[in-house]
Amino acid sequence: MTDTPAPKPGKTLVAADDLTAFAAALLEKGGLTPEDARTTADVFVWAAQRGVDSHGTARVPAYLELLAKGVANARPRITVESTTPAAAVLDADRAPGPVALTRAAREAVDRARTYGIATVGVRRTVHTGAIGYYVSRIAEQGLIGLGFVSGMPNMGYTGVKGAAVATSPLAVAVPADSRAPLLLDMATATIALGRIRQAKANGTPLPEGAAATADGTPTTDPDQAVMPLPLGGVKGSGMSLAFELLTSVLVGAPIFSSFHSDDPRGREHRQNALLIAVDPAAFGDPGAFTEAVDTTLGTLKGLPAADGATGVFYPGERSAALSAERGRTGVPVAPKVWRELLAKAEEFGVEPPRPLGGAG
Repeated sequence: MTDTPAPKPGKTLVAADDLTAFAAALLEKGGLTPEDARTTADVFVWAAQRGVDSHGTARVPAYLELLAKGVANARPRITVESTTPAAAVLDADRAPGPVALTRAAREAVDRARTYGIATVGVRRTVHTGAIGYYVSRIAEQGLIGLGFVSGMPNMGYTGVKGAAVATSPLAVAVPADSRAPLLLDMATATIALGRIRQAKANGTPLPEGAAATADGTPTTDPDQAVMPLPLGGVKGSGMSLAFELLTSVLVGAPIFSSFHSDDPRGREHRQNALLIAVDPAAFGDPGAFTEAVDTTLGTLKGLPAADGATGVFYPGERSAALSAERGRTGVPVAPKVWRELLAKAEEFGVEPPRPLGGAG
């Protein structure tokens, strides 16, 4: 048995299960049902274990605010509409994204088991959270998962003055045999909005071509930057626009055209998504498929590493290893986030978990 490693300076180390139960208790006090609170907390801690702090437990206070203001619906009436067996549209009724997309992922898997492939569009949700979580859940069932999200415009578009499109993410999860699944989870922006805020707080310059001022002028000054620029210029902006068509427009809830219209309701916060599940059994022997995935990933890792590289890794490999490590040793929580969680715990009368280490 090894000693519990010390968390990074100033961070509080909390057991993953305890952190999940704590987040769920706070979200339940915020109005969610016990089941929905647990589902939402699972998504946050999943991200935190993988080092994606922007979508981790730092989101709990923000979600509590969304619930308190009525932006997110604590007791949504989620409905599923379908005119063909392999496709459906889930109307989230402004449910938190983790609640809506977790249900959509289950729906996609159930239908794909029968029809080989299935797609579920999600309409009118509020902040999807880490989209990699939902496609990973599909991959855990032995299926391939793909996901797309479109939200409120907050990123530049090549040739446009000001914010035009959203930092829309995509995610792909492919199950393997003896290895962690491949998980590609990326936004269409060069950097995240959180990275701009962090640079502003630290007073550090931003990378060239990563962010822009309000009128779209590229800048490295974090005090002047208000939005990220698209990844690869026209490639990232084009992908974001395509995802708006594949999600929002497809499910009959356009965001882009509404946002840029004169209708004040176009600025109301909302997101849409599309999840796709593909059953390898529809294409042949699923066991042979996952074995071939292992071979492909192993081939990649067997290639000679470039000078200075610490190794060759496939998407999702290192985050899966970090998740396993933090599952054993605990999840580090940033000081500001821990203070906010403790303040909410005191407000709601929730007993916080005992930290494993750090600044209790």
